Amino acid sequence: MGSSAFALVLALALVACVTPAERKCQLSGLWRNEQDSLMEISAVRGDGDFQGKYLTQVTLTGGCARVSPLKGAQQQPGEGGWPTFAFTVRWDKFSNATTAFAGQCFVDAGGKETLTTMWLLREAVGSLEEDWKATRVGRNIFTRKHTPKGKILPSLSPSCEDTALPAP
Repeated sequence: MGSSAFALVLALALVACVTPAERKCQLSGLWRNEQDSLMEISAVRGDGDFQGKYLTQVTLTGGCARVSPLKGAQQQPGEGGWPTFAFTVRWDKFSNATTAFAGQCFVDAGGKETLTTMWLLREAVGSLEEDWKATRVGRNIFTRKHTPKGKILPSLSPSCEDTALPAP
């Protein structure tokens, strides 16, 4: 018992000594937020640019959501910091809105990756008089969803065509 307790204490001490630079947060991969929306980010290029797909579980109309494209950029972290990033989502084929996200990536001592974001959603309105109600603000926290390699998001997307059919 004594040697296993020592090994546990040693392991915890080593994890606590790991710097942010040694626990890099990688944006690429599949992420899920607290509302069960999914985001798949492709590899981040050398200049920080990235793209991907977003499947929201929340819609303005309550209708069927579709996988929508996202584009963004990651700022390289400074000494001892975590990377910041921003991306936009164009809600393809089911909404007249666009959302801009800005956030930061963190990795805790246990290796859990978290993306904290704030967002602005802009919905099209018919007139300048309606402009006051066109922008919404919110916050999402994403955690990595571990899955097999490959493009996962399209296979997790519900078929909007199937929901339009009457129930048997």
